[in-house]
Amino acid sequence: MTAVSAARARPARDDVFLNDVLEGLSRPDKSLPCKYFYDAEGSALFDEICTLDEYYPTRTETALLHAHAGEIAGLAGRGATLVELGSGSSVKVRILLDALDAPAMYVPVDISRDHLIAAAARLAGDYPAVTVVPVAADYVRGFALPRGVAPERTMAFFPGSTIGNFRPAEAMGFLHGLGQRLGARARLLIGVDLRKDPAVLEAAYDDARGVTAAFNLNLLARINRELDGTFDLDRFAHAARYDTARGRIEMHLRSLDDQTVRIAGHPIRFARGETIHTENSYKYSVSGFRRLAARAGWRTERSWTDDGRLFSLHWMVRQG
Repeated sequence: MTAVSAARARPARDDVFLNDVLEGLSRPDKSLPCKYFYDAEGSALFDEICTLDEYYPTRTETALLHAHAGEIAGLAGRGATLVELGSGSSVKVRILLDALDAPAMYVPVDISRDHLIAAAARLAGDYPAVTVVPVAADYVRGFALPRGVAPERTMAFFPGSTIGNFRPAEAMGFLHGLGQRLGARARLLIGVDLRKDPAVLEAAYDDARGVTAAFNLNLLARINRELDGTFDLDRFAHAARYDTARGRIEMHLRSLDDQTVRIAGHPIRFARGETIHTENSYKYSVSGFRRLAARAGWRTERSWTDDGRLFSLHWMVRQG
């Protein structure tokens, strides 16, 4: 029987959001946590980004999943519990669910509660033999797995190269903590974007239709909606650039004027040209990422890349 449980964790409260925003915008180099992109509007915009010609990661990772789903299913074994981090619309996971041998449970974890519950309900209807247990939580801060999940049968899925949003030291810490949460002998299938021509990267994060710009600016609109902000979106502009030395794309919102914005009554001053750093997206080599994961306690058993070496998938097993 299909079972869709209530979410097991509450989304970030307004006071947590407010404190994170005020703390980030009070720094000399202003920044905002990229996890707050994903309210309902932001999640819908990201779904649209994934369809863009310039945004190669989604279609490349999807093709890799189709090409290697049978091998992945063999590695996962019969009756696996599939835990997806940052599940969004739960599109890619369908490739795995179609290939897996009698998967027992699917646990999508996402910070955008309404988007999560709707996606989980659709998926539960399409896969009646799989128990679907959505978890509304910030997976970076931690989350509780459903009772009875055996580590040796657990397969975590972390697609989209979201690991690139972490600085390398943070990524290592996150992977180490994830391994502790999942337990010894748990498995992880993770998507990792690769280093390539900066022109290809910058086009992927600054598309001609302006969808990524709208996605970035929606973070300010969300602050206006939820935190009584006074951002004038017409006075900020999206910017994306590749930092070759650090191997990362940076997304910023640039102030077009000297201006003061209020957030829950708190004034925040911006100089003309000053930016809010909203996201990093680190790119790796295959060997470089495998070394990072090993230091976090994960042994890589398989890696797959496309012919153009744009993107990679890695199958890892928790050591210890």
